[in-house]
Amino acid sequence: MAKKMKEIPSKYAEDWVETLDRRSAVSRAVLSRLAALEDELGGDLSYQRRSLARRAVWVEAICELREAELARGGLEQMDLGPYVQAINALTGLYRVLGFDRAQKKVPDLQSYIASKANG
Repeated sequence: MAKKMKEIPSKYAEDWVETLDRRSAVSRAVLSRLAALEDELGGDLSYQRRSLARRAVWVEAICELREAELARGGLEQMDLGPYVQAINALTGLYRVLGFDRAQKKVPDLQSYIASKANG
């Protein structure tokens, strides 16, 4: 089993998000949302769509952290420019990924039965 990380690694690895320590609320939220987004997009995504989906959930987390700051009364010291930029970036990512749910690829009944008989 892979060691779970507590910080972003200094050297890039494609699967670093999946190895986050799930004890932190942020990592659980990001991983849960990534799974939900990938499911909404039909699963089995291309490299590019998977990469954009990962960025979308992080940008969404950034937006929500800023919104929590606002909810705590931090409007006076909050610079709204980066928040609006994050929302625009998220909208752009969602536009590229698609706003509609995609149907999951499901094997036909004969293929499913054959795979169970051989497995």
